[in-house]
Amino acid sequence: MPLPKWTKGFFDKLLEKISRPKTPRKALGDAGENAAAKFLKKRGLRIVKRNYRSGRDEIDIIAADADTLVFVEVKTRSADALVPGYFAAVQKRKKAAIRRCAKAYMRALPRAPKSFRYDVVEVRFGTSADTSAGKSDPDIFHYENVRF
Repeated sequence: MPLPKWTKGFFDKLLEKISRPKTPRKALGDAGENAAAKFLKKRGLRIVKRNYRSGRDEIDIIAADADTLVFVEVKTRSADALVPGYFAAVQKRKKAAIRRCAKAYMRALPRAPKSFRYDVVEVRFGTSADTSAGKSDPDIFHYENVRF
């Protein structure tokens, strides 16, 4: 029995999305998130979830710091970027999206956390050419308990 016509287009688009190579920007962001997770683990935080989505909103890392649930936004830049990570990149709209996503996550928990906070981790690699070649170790700046 032949498949309905709509399935061909659907599966073609799905295959294209899955097999599409990463853009340099996406690769840089992924490298930054990996570096941030490693950094947070070294500082004693336990990574609970990565890339949590609620609707269109996303939180890069959810971690636990003792009894505190930590929602982490990761901002990754190369040193030759025109705009620094934290101060310029986490705007009002992004903060609101992170708050909505955090509330959705906490509503889904069986038990509310004793406390929670928002952190920003800024990951700054060397030049973008070094980063794409995987040559440089990043500078990492951790801003705890940021007002969102």
